[in-house]
Order: sequence, then structure tokens, then C-alpha cells
Amino acid sequence: MLIANRGEIAVRIVRACFDEGLESVAAVSAADRDSLAASAADEVVVVGPPAAAESYLSIDRMLAAAKASGCDALHPGYGFLSERPELADGCEQEGIVFVGPPASVMRRAGDKMGAREVAAAVGIPIGTGSPLLEDAQAAQAAAEEIGYPLMLKASAGGGGRGMAVLTTPEELAARFDTARAEALQAFGDGRLYLERYVARARHVEVQILADSLGNVVHLGERDCSCQRRYQKLIEEAPAAGLEPATVQSIRDSAVLLGRELDYLGAGTVEFLVDLDRGDFVFLEVNARVQVEHPVTEMVTGLDIVREQLRIAAGEPLSVTQADVAVSGHAVECRVNAEDARSGFLPSPGTLARWVPPVASNIRVDTHCRPGEVITPYYDSLLAKVIAWAPDRPAALELMRRGLDRFRIEGVHSTVPLLRDVVADPSFAQEPVTTRWLEADFLDAWVDGSG
Repeated sequence: MLIANRGEIAVRIVRACFDEGLESVAAVSAADRDSLAASAADEVVVVGPPAAAESYLSIDRMLAAAKASGCDALHPGYGFLSERPELADGCEQEGIVFVGPPASVMRRAGDKMGAREVAAAVGIPIGTGSPLLEDAQAAQAAAEEIGYPLMLKASAGGGGRGMAVLTTPEELAARFDTARAEALQAFGDGRLYLERYVARARHVEVQILADSLGNVVHLGERDCSCQRRYQKLIEEAPAAGLEPATVQSIRDSAVLLGRELDYLGAGTVEFLVDLDRGDFVFLEVNARVQVEHPVTEMVTGLDIVREQLRIAAGEPLSVTQADVAVSGHAVECRVNAEDARSGFLPSPGTLARWVPPVASNIRVDTHCRPGEVITPYYDSLLAKVIAWAPDRPAALELMRRGLDRFRIEGVHSTVPLLRDVVADPSFAQEPVTTRWLEADFLDAWVDGSG
């Protein structure tokens, strides 16, 4: 198994390969030659220099590494090439098993507009939106028809790039070309569309698994509403405080869409819950394993990455829907090498001290060790801390205590912010909206008055 990724997800895949009795080959850049993933894997191949464009984002180099090392399968992890159908195509042409959906499914699922059309065709609510916009003039016409406020979105990709909230025609005129350029640079696709902006919303997503025999199951839902600039900071499973009927409809919609797409592997179907209207709309499909998959693993007892490997090998799912049971509550915090009090500036450097929390119901997924060099080349994620308890209040308290014991020196980290968020009474009393962190918490926290 060639692991075409780095960081904590590469270590996670090495672990799953070991558990499944598979040999793992870490494909790394020169900057990661001595990384934990490289050390833990059975073999390591340096695919290029530190720059991601010449290593982790190079399809040709990854395929060449797989062939040279005799791999018969490739796992793309998340980010980088994970949702590039060209990689899946290349694997098929070279006789390499791609751990993920085939390119045809990825193209249908990965394009937001295309996925919206599939969802609408099977009766899943998609909300009010526009077709793809050719230019700013077409955008203005669509905006007048839908009405403000609006969300401008890139059809390809995610992570907040190519996105903007718009309240006036002037804002649309000012942001359209910038958003298109941003999307083109990030995803190689500058297509944009508009949809109605939901002011009080929760971001809820459903983990699905699908095998080659036509079986599709959901593993419950996650709440990912604690965000900054559309980037998730904290995730929880299950999504607390929703009406049971809404939860069931969201879960059923995710499975229905998976079947309609002829999905294969692990995927995530994302929804937006409108708290004012009491309904939900489909957002997008992520055709890969998610960063936040551990919270689902903690409440279901299933190993999602091992399920990916088994599905790719042609095996049936290890569970039916009736076998899936959600137990307790799990919370995940993403710990990044960033200075949250200084605009979340990246903080590269060397980890002079690295002591993660140790507890029975706390899991830490990481690639870091004392002395680790945190380079400026890649994503700033250092670790994911996941806490499980019988209920949400107990899980939040366990997370707070765990973060309190996390010792990181040599770089700035987001641990202080995360610790204070999970300890905040407003966050603890009820699940928050997607705007809560930026609108109600962050400014006061930064200036010390919160």
C-alpha cells in the first residue's frame, strides 16, 4: 500500500495497514524523510523536494513511486490528491487499486453543482441557488432573483476558498473576480455559483460506507459548526440538540445519495441545518476520509480506515445498518501550529517539548515527537485530540482537562483557544452555530475580556 500523503493521516494509514496485515510504503517529500510516518512504515520512498507541487501534489510522481516500490494499492488520505479523479484514473491505468471511489463517481460527487443536481433529482432539499455563473453580470442577475444575503461558492474544492458572504450588490461586484481567481488557483477550476445564505445554521455531516456489492450504511452524524473562516476547529458526534426526525432525515438522505451516486468506500455527505426554518439542505459530498473521522470511530467502535482497505479489496462491509450503534459522545479538537491571538499566523519551528495528554478515553492522532521540525511547507495541523464520555457534558470536561495537560513548546499552538472554547458556558450549554466562534467568542478572547 502506497500512502500518498503525510502527517497524522499517513501515520493513521500505516496503523490500519499493520492491523490488516498489509505492507505500507510512505511516499514522502525530502522534508519528511525522517517523519514519524516514514519511520513507522515498512518502506519509504522520497518522491520529490519539499514543495508540495513537486511531491504530494504530483500524480506522476506518486504513480511512479507506487510502481517502483511494487505497490498494488494506493491510499490518498485527505487533502492533496485525495479528490483528484485523475489520480484514480492513473491508478486504474497502471493496475493499482485506488482506495476510494472510482474517478467517475468522484467527478459526480466532487463537483458541488453536479452533486446538488443529483441530490435534487432524488428529492433531497438543496436550498435556493443559481446555476454556474459565467461572469459578474450573470451573478448580479441571479442575486436579484434570489435576494440577499447570499453565499458565493466555488463549484470545486472547499475549505473556505473561493467563498464569500454577500449582503449587497456592491460586495458581489467587489468579490466575484477575486473569488474566481482564488478558486482557480486552489482547485484549477474557477466556476462559481450563488446560494441563499443561512444566518443561523449548524453544519452537520453524515459518515457513509459503501461496498462493491451495493451495500451503503451511515455511521451517524457529526456536528462541525465550530468554525473560523469555514475551517473546522472542533467536531462532535453525535450532533446534539437536533430533533430526532431531523436527524433521521439527514441520515436517510446521506444513504440515499450514496446509493444514487453508486458510491464506493468511505465518504461524507454534508448538510446545513437552518435553525430559524427548522429544516436542512444538502451542501456537498467529500469523496475521501475526513479529518474528523475519529469522533465517529469513538462512538461506533468501527475503524473507518480499515473499512476503506477492506472495501478496496472487494470485501463486503463488516456491518449492516442494524449493527451500527452510536454510544456516548465524542469531541475532537484540531491542534494547529498557529498563533490564535495574532490572526492565526502559522508558527513553524522545532518542538522543544511535546507532551500530549494521556487518559483512558482520550485519543491523540499525531505525527509529532519532541524535536520535530514544523516546516512552513504544509498544513499546520499538529494533532487531533479526541475525547469520549457517556454524554456531552462529560466529554467536554474530559477534553478541557486533556487540553489543560497538553504541553507544547517551541511553536505557538491553538491549544489555549481550544481549551477555552470547550470550557465556555455558551459552548457547553447548547451546540453553537457556524458563526458563533467569530461573532460571539473570538474577539473577546483575543483581547482578554472573554
